[in-house]
Amino acid sequence: MKIILSRKGFDSANGGMPSPIMPDGTLLSMPIPSDDNMLYDELTYDRLSYSEILHQLAPRKKFGQCHVDPDIRKNCRQKPVPNWTPAFGQIGAAQGVLSNANVEVGDIFLFFGWFRRVELHDGKFRFVRRNTGDFYDHSDMHVIYGYLQIGDIVSDKSLISKFPWHPHSSVSRLENSSNTLYLPSETLSIVPGLDGYGTLGYRNDRVLTMRGKSRATWNDLPFLLPEHIYGQRKNGAKGAGLYYGGIWQELVINESEGLIDWAKSIIQ
Repeated sequence: MKIILSRKGFDSANGGMPSPIMPDGTLLSMPIPSDDNMLYDELTYDRLSYSEILHQLAPRKKFGQCHVDPDIRKNCRQKPVPNWTPAFGQIGAAQGVLSNANVEVGDIFLFFGWFRRVELHDGKFRFVRRNTGDFYDHSDMHVIYGYLQIGDIVSDKSLISKFPWHPHSSVSRLENSSNTLYLPSETLSIVPGLDGYGTLGYRNDRVLTMRGKSRATWNDLPFLLPEHIYGQRKNGAKGAGLYYGGIWQELVINESEGLIDWAKSIIQ
């Protein structure tokens, strides 16, 4: 079994701010801006639209359309989609990585992104600004917020088109031969009582970032070392930690001692 650390949601180039860790611990991954047929106004958390939450956090920014992918959060649309099913789409070079690494049915995506805690101040959300002395309370961090165990891999465009709510069913993506949808298994094989996909709340053990470091420097867990990673990855960290630099979305980790137990503990 392979584990894929898949970077999703806002980053410095797409959105330009962290996704919020809500006061109740919800890791609310914000879909990146795009020209897809979905508005931040149409997505909700606790009766607030994503656009309103973003306006409170960054009043000078404007957010219109977005790319909801991976689509794994139940009931986040104002207007529910009939027969909705979760799915994750990939295309182009990033899909090439998954294909070349022989990612297959049974492998598990762990979705992570850039997050920071928010708090209520005068009735509105804002990012926590003060240093409380606890690194996890005020820092920018990479945090694992969801998972999907692959139950099916769909690349035939006539089949992908049967998921019209998903952005990878758009005409332009259907014409790309690399366009692929990953659908979840019914249950999670490593924790049979759980669905094959889901979102996760905040816990310190779901933080990849090493305490005291910038967000892209991770805890140097032995199964995340370069010798277990697909491709010619090098650890660019200065001193302690792991740093896999560059613009990338998918980090494919081959099974080694401790990896599956770690993934299980993250999801449970």
